[in-house]
Amino acid sequence: MIRKDMTIGEILRTKIEAAEILMAHGMGCVGCPSAQVETLEEAAAVHGMKLENLLDALNK
Repeated sequence: MIRKDMTIGEILRTKIEAAEILMAHGMGCVGCPSAQVETLEEAAAVHGMKLENLLDALNK
């Protein structure tokens, strides 16, 4: 299960298809260095995304 406190790096290691899901939601920097330490919650805030929508998509 993907949680809001997981880093983008953790999410990508846990669920390989997460990169495609994140990019489809407008988060194109999944490979940038900050993705290794930025949580999903932080990334959603920075990119102006709704955290609940990302969590729903990632956990389907």
